[in-house]
Amino acid sequence: TLTLGASGDTVALASGASQTGFGRTGTVDWNTTKKTASFTATNGDGFFVDTNGGAITATLPASPSAGNIVYIKDYQGTFGTNACTVARNGSNIRGEASDFLLEKNNAGAVFIYVDATEGWQVFVDGSDPDAQAAFVTATGGTITTSGNCKIHTFTGPGTFAVSQKACLPANNVVSYLVVAGGGGAGAGTGPDAGGGGGAGGFREYKSPVTPYTASPLDGNPGGTEITVNAQDYPITVGGGGTGQTFPRGSSATSTNGANSVFSTVTSAGGGFGGDGSGQSPTPFGPGRAASSGGSGGGGAGGSGSSCQGIRGAGNTPPVTPAQGNRGGHGYTGAPPDRPAGGGGGAAAVGVCASGPASGNGGAGATTSITGSPTAYAGGGGGGFGCTSGGALGTGGTGGGGNGAAANSPTPGVAGSDNTGGGGGGGNGPANGGAGGSGVVIIRYKFQ
Repeated sequence: TLTLGASGDTVALASGASQTGFGRTGTVDWNTTKKTASFTATNGDGFFVDTNGGAITATLPASPSAGNIVYIKDYQGTFGTNACTVARNGSNIRGEASDFLLEKNNAGAVFIYVDATEGWQVFVDGSDPDAQAAFVTATGGTITTSGNCKIHTFTGPGTFAVSQKACLPANNVVSYLVVAGGGGAGAGTGPDAGGGGGAGGFREYKSPVTPYTASPLDGNPGGTEITVNAQDYPITVGGGGTGQTFPRGSSATSTNGANSVFSTVTSAGGGFGGDGSGQSPTPFGPGRAASSGGSGGGGAGGSGSSCQGIRGAGNTPPVTPAQGNRGGHGYTGAPPDRPAGGGGGAAAVGVCASGPASGNGGAGATTSITGSPTAYAGGGGGGFGCTSGGALGTGGTGGGGNGAAANSPTPGVAGSDNTGGGGGGGNGPANGGAGGSGVVIIRYKFQ
């Protein structure tokens, strides 16, 4: 045992001498030669970083041990103009695989390595808002503002690129609307009309820090929360399904809309409307039942096969809250008029056809996530048969297309693009309408 000095004494090292094995007391040795270019920090040292000439990256030590310590400090109050990025160098920072940005003038922070799970813990001079922006910074889509919020609208594929997350965790929870493509509508044959397409799945989540009037389908609480980090989020915007062309037996059938995706949230494409078969026997083969989807397609009119009249289910696959509703049944009574059912919408079921009336498309849901109230995901109206005197199905609010009128070669109306509306059903001599494409909207607080 070697004892140096007595209680209360000071043991001094000679000028130029160094010590090892004594341990540290939470302090650093300051390197007073300012850093003007990117560098790799060393354990136990503090560094003054001068970003007058541009942004600088300070890389933390590789393979650190518990208790390693590094201090980074703004040399001349320029981090607000040119930030200093503290690169993690393979270890976590605060439990995440993300670098740490110092972007406020005169900011400073000490980094202490804890373990492989937490990695480097950070102690900012003052508090986090004194070193980092309090809000998310991102690019992608068409960007607008509403109050203190930014809104990114994607009408096609793209990337929501987050370059900086907020230092306050609550501000990293974003609001979103994800609407899939609407389903294509069926075509009719003879007096048997085609069903309206189901609306694309509608999924919304309102963050508490982004004030606006959400739809009744708001998933907060109980839905899927998305908390963003500094990374890229690929965006998928589903296209609308194709409508059935007349005569039905000589062309491709109607199809479901395509899915839309943001992070862990997928909205399902709307189901296609059923195809009418015509009175049996028919040269065009049996009809086809409507499909399930985000919202279900409307059933076709007719009685020529067991497929006639059958509607598609909504909220398929199931999510909470439900992303859509079922379609309406087609009419399967005696000729001459057999109208079709309407496609389901985000906020209401598709209406069943009855007697001389086609079913209307289910209503869509209205949200003000963009700053103004807008309806999305309306179902397509059912088509009417080939004789006169009946009422065609109207599309649901939120982009649903109207069904084709009796004795008219005009096809069912397509669902509106970027609303996820279902296509309007065709009649005996007319095509079914295509579904409308979907949309992805992201909203967050930026000031």
